[in-house]
Amino acid sequence: MIDGLEAEPAAAAELFGAHLEQGRAFTMALARHGEELGLIGPLELPRLWTRHVLNSALVAPLLRPGRVGDVGSGAGLPGLVLAIMRPDVVFTLIEPMERRVAWLERQAAELELANVSVVRARAEESKLGDSLDQVTARAVSALRTLIPVTAPLLRAGGELVLMKGAGVDGEVGAAEKVIRKYKLSDVEVIVLGEGIVPDSELTRVFRAKVD
Repeated sequence: MIDGLEAEPAAAAELFGAHLEQGRAFTMALARHGEELGLIGPLELPRLWTRHVLNSALVAPLLRPGRVGDVGSGAGLPGLVLAIMRPDVVFTLIEPMERRVAWLERQAAELELANVSVVRARAEESKLGDSLDQVTARAVSALRTLIPVTAPLLRAGGELVLMKGAGVDGEVGAAEKVIRKYKLSDVEVIVLGEGIVPDSELTRVFRAKVD
């Protein structure tokens, strides 16, 4: 056991199901190396499962078979967590920092995730074109700056699935012009995790289709 690490919540088994051992392995690796690699802050161990891993895992049912890009993957939240849970989905993890790219590649190999590739680039320089079915991102930037770098990665009819904080409704309002510019439709905010994680750790997702 790692000192200070949050005990595995019962919800982990419920969410990860048959993939729980991989979820545990990733969480333990992140607990051991996350701070030294600058992936998580020094105060995150007591809430690593709930605030970070399960927070990411809750998004898995929103994905559909196809090609998903995770922008600013960093520690692998949500990209690696979702790749563990959804082996039927092909993930491209987009991350500009070399140290984080090395971490993502090493974890994908150690976890035997054949559905993961890593691209070292900023999203707008990733040269993926508009080839993705869905795009995820977590804790990257406000919607008014995030939409312009994520929407162009999607094919027509593709979908943004962006994880946001409690202030997401305000971000949606501030992004109205950008939402119109990039022709987003079916815009909605989804709250996930009620009855599964504490109310303070509910996952909020901005979801929209690119026409």
